[in-house]
Amino acid sequence: MTAPIETTGAAAEAQPEAVLSGVKKSQIEGRSLTQIAWMRFKRDKVAMAGGIVVVCLVLMAVLSKPILWAFDLDPNKFNQDLIDPALLAPKGGWGGMSWDHPLGIDPQYGRDMLARIIDGSWVSLLVAGGATLLSVCIGTVLGVIAGYYGGWIDSVISRLMDTFLAFPLLLFAISISASVQDGFFGLEGLPLRICVLIFVIGFFSWPYIGRIVRAQTMTLRRREFIEASTSLGARGPYILFRELLPNLVAPILVYSTLIIPTNILFEAALSFLGVGIAPPQASWGGMLSNAVDLYTADPQYMFVPGLAIFITVLAFNLLGDGLRDALDPRSK
Repeated sequence: MTAPIETTGAAAEAQPEAVLSGVKKSQIEGRSLTQIAWMRFKRDKVAMAGGIVVVCLVLMAVLSKPILWAFDLDPNKFNQDLIDPALLAPKGGWGGMSWDHPLGIDPQYGRDMLARIIDGSWVSLLVAGGATLLSVCIGTVLGVIAGYYGGWIDSVISRLMDTFLAFPLLLFAISISASVQDGFFGLEGLPLRICVLIFVIGFFSWPYIGRIVRAQTMTLRRREFIEASTSLGARGPYILFRELLPNLVAPILVYSTLIIPTNILFEAALSFLGVGIAPPQASWGGMLSNAVDLYTADPQYMFVPGLAIFITVLAFNLLGDGLRDALDPRSK
């Protein structure tokens, strides 16, 4: 008869199958999807630069009034003594650049260009951000409904998207903006123009994101977790808002960052055509419009607001591309 084998307390304890010597705990612990996406995004130095510029632009827009007050800048202060009446151009070179006016002055009234760029930033970002939020909300709701239910609901919403995409948006925006200049719904002046621009740009651009969300929803509705929820008795609204929408956050976020620069350009185009933001409120598109007749005398008057639009649009595009690569590596 074989005698039982005695084991010590240390040997009786459960031992790991493998020991990784010299490896820290933080190097082997699991990471969430958000942490993985952030790691991918940090490795993209170009996208990081675009994100930093976007954060600086947003801070400048939000704090534009305190910044103007702190540095004693007035975007509407006339400096006629700095204008050469014979040439209709700022005195000195480079558009009147000096320590008091780092970006020069406008050749018509001598207003400080830096102050007007700062004062116009909040208008451009507010209109672009508001229009993007409106289009994303409408497009996401209708897109996820069309993609999940299908059938005649999908057909109706798809034909509605085609109808909106067929609208001549620029002409429609010009006609609406021109027809409500005197007042509408108790609004007038600058608040009215901002609301009209947000409505026109956002309400007629939702089909673009609607189509993206619809396609993503049609793919997700065949996944196992949707079938499991359906078999357990979950109804349509629960599946739409608790199961599908959380899995659509990544494409919606990416598309939002890519559509903001488009809306910035559209607002600038409407202001350039004279149906956007009205003076004396500064806007980048309005500054470009005023520079058309004066750029031969002072080319920098057109260069400064054009450069501001270019940097803003480029930064948002770089940020959007970086988010797309970080959240969906298969898109590369």
